[in-house]
Amino acid sequence: MTSPDRSAAPDTPPSLSVTNPAVEHATASPQAVDDLHIPEDALILIPVRNFVLFPELVVPIGIGRETSIAAAQAAARSNRPVGIIQQKDPEVDEPGQDDLYSVGTSASILRYITTPDNNHHVICQGEQRFRIIKLLDGFPFKVAQVERYTEPNIDSPDIDARMLQLKTRTDAVIALLPDAPEALSSIAQNITSPAIFADFVAGMIDIKPAEKQEILDTLDLKARLDKVLAHLERLDQVLRIRQAIAEETKERVDDRQREYLLREQLKTIREQLGEDDEQGADVAELREKIEQAKLPEAADAAARKALKRLEQMSDASAEYSMQRTYIEWLIELPWHVETETPIDIAKARDILDADHYGLAKIKKRILEYLAVRKLNPDGRSPILCFTGPPGVGKTSLGQSIARATGRKFARLGLGGVHDEAEIRGHRRTYIGALPGNIIQAIHKAGARNCVLMLDEIDKLAASAHGDPAAALLEVLDPEQNNEFRDNYLGIGFDLSKVLFITTANVLDNIPGPLRDRMEVISLQGYTPDEKHQIALRYLLDRQLKANGLTQAQCQVDDDVIDAIIQGYTREAGVRNLERALGGVCRYAAMAIAENRQSQVHVTAALLPDILGPVKFENEVAMRTSLPGVATGLAWTPIGGDILFIEASRTPGSGRLILTGQLGDVMKESAQAALTLVKAHFEAFGLPRDYFDKHDIHVHVPAGAIPKDGPSAGVAMYTALASLISDRAVYANLAMTGEISLRGLVLPVGGIKEKLLAALQAGIKRVMLPARNAKDLDDLPAQAREQLDIVLLDNVDQAIETALEAPVVPVNEDDPAHPKRIWRWSPP
Repeated sequence: MTSPDRSAAPDTPPSLSVTNPAVEHATASPQAVDDLHIPEDALILIPVRNFVLFPELVVPIGIGRETSIAAAQAAARSNRPVGIIQQKDPEVDEPGQDDLYSVGTSASILRYITTPDNNHHVICQGEQRFRIIKLLDGFPFKVAQVERYTEPNIDSPDIDARMLQLKTRTDAVIALLPDAPEALSSIAQNITSPAIFADFVAGMIDIKPAEKQEILDTLDLKARLDKVLAHLERLDQVLRIRQAIAEETKERVDDRQREYLLREQLKTIREQLGEDDEQGADVAELREKIEQAKLPEAADAAARKALKRLEQMSDASAEYSMQRTYIEWLIELPWHVETETPIDIAKARDILDADHYGLAKIKKRILEYLAVRKLNPDGRSPILCFTGPPGVGKTSLGQSIARATGRKFARLGLGGVHDEAEIRGHRRTYIGALPGNIIQAIHKAGARNCVLMLDEIDKLAASAHGDPAAALLEVLDPEQNNEFRDNYLGIGFDLSKVLFITTANVLDNIPGPLRDRMEVISLQGYTPDEKHQIALRYLLDRQLKANGLTQAQCQVDDDVIDAIIQGYTREAGVRNLERALGGVCRYAAMAIAENRQSQVHVTAALLPDILGPVKFENEVAMRTSLPGVATGLAWTPIGGDILFIEASRTPGSGRLILTGQLGDVMKESAQAALTLVKAHFEAFGLPRDYFDKHDIHVHVPAGAIPKDGPSAGVAMYTALASLISDRAVYANLAMTGEISLRGLVLPVGGIKEKLLAALQAGIKRVMLPARNAKDLDDLPAQAREQLDIVLLDNVDQAIETALEAPVVPVNEDDPAHPKRIWRWSPP
């Protein structure tokens, strides 16, 4: 609500200052105006901008348009009323009838004023409402034929009740106005007419011009009173809220002023005592940092509470540094900082292709995540777990994801972590306490939406200090980690924006509840062709740069890479391959540094001099040249491998001897294989008491290496069948699969790793369980083309495929003679 003598400037900007109200000016004679012959039912109009005049109100109006000035002067000279009408669009300079509201207020001009700076003003008093019928032509200003509205005198209980309520509410609003004139309340109470009072209040309250126009358009008195009362109710609420805010702000300001005065007094006392005020400057600096940090409510309260305790301590106490460190951690954590560029799927695909060769399924899943993130930026981030042997690119994939998303990257190694406090942090009661590694990694990254890689999550170990894997349950749960509570901070920190990526070699070592929170993505080993491409595209250039060489100084033939892959490395990844290439580059660097050569051309013939003798030879043919030896395929945490099952018989009492440091499951597989062979003794042409008179010895070489698992069942059965039938196993054949006592071949895991190991060892034919056929989709097309894969449903198919042709004894007259000379058929 405003005072009744306020100025309105509908034609000109609202800043109006009447400095000389006594100056009057006229440009036309009364006779000239009379000559215009304005009809009695017409009014001279003055269009105004963003202003509504109500009947009985006296207000100054600034006018600036030439037509409005002429209209006001004509009306003033001829003592005629004018029609104050609001235009719909304030930007229109020459409004027509469609640009004006239909209802306005006729007013008498009490005084016409021209200021020294040539601004024109009229002081008007509203008289009655009118409605425009039509605009009349032929006048130098706007003239309209109008219909005047006379306010009826209505006396009813409904009107009286609304009048009483309106007066009560008006008194309350006036009391809340900070600068309301003292006479305003008495003026309002002296108005007895409901129509005049409604217009008075409507003209005084501060509402939009369109809302005032709506009240002016309302001719029904009861409806008009209701509208004014509604606006007054809302204004009353706004003023009460503003008053509450002002009082609250004043209290805070008063408290701060009191605190400031006390601190200044304390500072003066310390100066008088000659004490150094470094602590005061330190506290002031921390206070300023807290103000600038704009911390969340809980963090801000904790920081201020710690700062208050800090002020009361001596800087020589041990707890002083602890409190200061805690405050600094709260200030420096990225509570609101986020770094992320707009996601470009094509650019992300190029980044992944540039950083990694192959891995089509992995890249597809990462691009799917980015696509979902682009369409739903506020969605929760999944927890990705990359599992696979060492050296296949798990960690570097996380760095590529960070590049593709434009986020900061942080890595946290979990190998060997056995203390829960490493994850959740230490309580501040301990000397040297710090936040957990999760909070520290985010602090180091400087953004709360970083890519955080938890490396080697399968290497966590429980101890007397707690189970770190259990502490990670909350960290890696998208439904809970928005309020992760670190023991050191003592307040919640939102981890839901962090993109967690974990890596592992073996999933079996990860607890089930923790594994259930992650989406497992498996990275198997590389084929020799993939290793060759990776070496050409990435590894060789990286080693040349690391050893200060250029491609012109060190030229490496393609067959050198193939020779290293076949003879010097047996791994699923490419880590040892890169080391071997590093040795080649160092050989070239040595020759160039000693000025023996300016350019070094490395060929396969030089590898024995550079890397030493060949480390891996094709021993499959040698190992399977006798009956009783079969080649199996095994899975290890560092990739696939081949192993040999050797079986031998000696006279004895029917014992089964197992050697080679076999685990319980593998021992059971050997027992099952022997039982299955005994059950088919007739098919092998053996007498019933054959196994009662012989001891069977099963040995798996490399006895210092522990071995376990059921997947050697087919290889053990084949080795025993080869032994008792005196038929050797084909040299270029390897096998895997679990067997049952019914002779079924059951599926096993790690198929891709095993097949890659077979390919690396020069094996051309592999027997697999038929139920593992679906796993062949993960094998690269080139590897599938190089291998002849036989799918088995039962052990009879394994014998038909694996054993060479039956032997032909030299002495056909004595088929049971123990000494035989075999004639072998090539595979």
